[in-house]
Amino acid sequence: RKATAAYQKVKNTRAKRFNDAFQHIDGALKTIYTDMTKSSKHPLGGNAYLSLDDAEEPYRGGMKFNAMPPMKRFRDMEQLSGGEKTVAALALLFAIHSFRPAPFFVMDEVDAALDNVNVLKVCNYIRQRSGDFQCIVISLKDMFYERSHSLIGICRDVGTNSSRTMTLDLTKFDKNEGKEKGGQKRKRPSDPEGSRKTRSSSGSTTKQ
Repeated sequence: RKATAAYQKVKNTRAKRFNDAFQHIDGALKTIYTDMTKSSKHPLGGNAYLSLDDAEEPYRGGMKFNAMPPMKRFRDMEQLSGGEKTVAALALLFAIHSFRPAPFFVMDEVDAALDNVNVLKVCNYIRQRSGDFQCIVISLKDMFYERSHSLIGICRDVGTNSSRTMTLDLTKFDKNEGKEKGGQKRKRPSDPEGSRKTRSSSGSTTKQ
């Protein structure tokens, strides 16, 4: 009886911890994916959710991730485009992170399959969350790293036959955003979906 009671206690504790994590991540995923897929043309954004194969014994079965981009019908993840898969994967990553936050992220060219519109959306989200965690992004796209707080460039030093690093703090340029200069407000670069109210950037971006 003692062994059975101890086993049942462990089983219940495991199920509770799993369900707490699952419910939090599922709820955060819906919010984050919607925020990352919103636009002036699609103000409601898309929808994403997690489902369990076995709700009674969730850790004995699988889990399915479903994502529906704006204005598209439900389809398997395999049928989404590369950019749509990337946005969905990042939304899931950020949702998991919200449950047990890490101090920083390192992302290696996560924008490779994204068009300019989706690159801007990812930048917006990272910049909005930059107060919660630091994000180091390796990117080759101007739109991504020009919206960062700082740049770290890696280049080859021919003289010493080794690598060199160069850094540039962009926050001092952000402070001048919106200020009047010569009687006119400083203009910002145009966005793929039109003008925006606030300048967005990633937390900390690395360019190779």
